[in-house]
Amino acid sequence: MTLVSDRYKHVAIVASTAGLPAPLRVRARRALLSRLHRAKLERANVLVMVHPKCGGTWLRVMLFRLYQRKYGLDTRRVLKTDELQRLDPNLPTFLVSNGHYSFEGEVEAAFANPGAGFDPDGKKLIFLARHPCDVVVSWWIQFSKRTTAYKRELINHQLRMPVSSGISQWEFAMHDELGVPGLIDYMNTWARHLEQAREPLLVRYEDLRVQPRVELERISTFLGEDFAGDALDEAVEFASFDNLRALEKANYFDNDGLRLRSSGDPDTLKVRRGVVGGYRDHFGPEQVKQLQKLVDERLTPVFGYGSAAGAATRSLSAD
Repeated sequence: MTLVSDRYKHVAIVASTAGLPAPLRVRARRALLSRLHRAKLERANVLVMVHPKCGGTWLRVMLFRLYQRKYGLDTRRVLKTDELQRLDPNLPTFLVSNGHYSFEGEVEAAFANPGAGFDPDGKKLIFLARHPCDVVVSWWIQFSKRTTAYKRELINHQLRMPVSSGISQWEFAMHDELGVPGLIDYMNTWARHLEQAREPLLVRYEDLRVQPRVELERISTFLGEDFAGDALDEAVEFASFDNLRALEKANYFDNDGLRLRSSGDPDTLKVRRGVVGGYRDHFGPEQVKQLQKLVDERLTPVFGYGSAAGAATRSLSAD
């Protein structure tokens, strides 16, 4: 068990570098946070790779609730790294990460070079996927309104074409690195890593929406946990769309990322619409065709997001 939690180490790095000039600040934060993220990766038993706005918070809350109730944990901090293991040494250490942007790119680098001091054996790998066109709508809002200034600065530093918080939705959607083209590259990369992993599990956001209890039980079994049926039902209800919004507005959780940003702007809520196929409400017919064409031509079919598969999920929406 680490003497100082990963959360406090992260906060200390950001705070201690705040007064540096921008170039030095970015360089120092990238180096120090990358080192911390690599340490988290090496200690973790379970890796949950999830791009922002793919349902990662929803899944984390369901798992948090299951562990909280089964093991009697006195906490309101949703798991992301060492939270559970610090409360009970018999519980796993997680790493929930996008594995790609800025210092979190240490995960992709480690999987791309497994011989360079990284041993993936004994680590369970979960990848949570979502249709990239749905992701990009919420990702644009997240990047513009919820992403902290220091994270946006670090992400922009690695981009060939940095973006401002005022970028339009369509410009963002077509951005080579943050938009749908970049999301497709990201998903293709992790599809390859899943193929090479010893213990992989692919989970789709859309399947979680259709049958959350079934998918949650599948994930729990993969983790080696035998949660009771009523516990699974309660966790699904606890993390339902309406309840999560209510908990966020009440500042129930101790995680900074789950705290209410602005009561007057619904777009700043961490939990938003959660609709499957909702991107069609944000773009014109020709733009939708252009986005789906990118998916059809460039995204590996393993995720099932091609035009034929997509037609079957258009009517699905969040609870």
